[in-house]
Amino acid sequence: MNIAMQPKIKATSKENTKSENLTEYLIDAIVEGDIAPGSKISEPELAKRFEVSRGPLREAIMRVEGLGLIERIPHIGARVISFSTEHLLELYSVREALEGMAARLAARHITAEEIRSLEAVLSTHSEHIDQVEGASYFHQHGDFDFHYQIIKASRNKKLVSLLCDELYHLLRMYRYQSPRSHSRPEEALDEHKYILQAITNRDEELAEMLMRRHISGSRRLIEQQLDNEQGEEK
Repeated sequence: MNIAMQPKIKATSKENTKSENLTEYLIDAIVEGDIAPGSKISEPELAKRFEVSRGPLREAIMRVEGLGLIERIPHIGARVISFSTEHLLELYSVREALEGMAARLAARHITAEEIRSLEAVLSTHSEHIDQVEGASYFHQHGDFDFHYQIIKASRNKKLVSLLCDELYHLLRMYRYQSPRSHSRPEEALDEHKYILQAITNRDEELAEMLMRRHISGSRRLIEQQLDNEQGEEK
């Protein structure tokens, strides 16, 4: 496991325990590729580097494992997951169904303030695309992520748990570590605008349809890229 980079752990406060800070560090390091896919998680190495006991460390590892970023392999131990084609396409199929539902519910429950926030997010994304001349989409995370905000606006706790906790960081990991050729910035931005317009208009059926179509388009692009890569290897 390569952890030679500077720790990103924030100073411990009343609200943040060592375990929570370690969890945040591990998530970011895995998502951004600082700890590479397939790497073994060395508890002694992490405990020594961050001067923490095994208790908080194991608690952090269990939390990250619960997010699907770490897997335990018999006789080997904890390792960072590696994306397989099957795993990736399954992730997008689940997203298509669940985020379509989230968009439908968001159209029913979203507030004016949340709509303004989504408009601001898309404005920022548009500016970035202009700055890089359409070379990439500007993916932020958490409350600054377009999809994340829509899921939160659904007001469905189970959807929020599944999409913002269990699946969200897997998607972030793929975004960070995938080739730019999987991206379609201007088309994606237009689709986001249409989705937001449907949600703003309280058109539940259209919002769900557009969101499903949007994610399905991303999945097809991934399939095409993977087919091209396999063709080049032959």
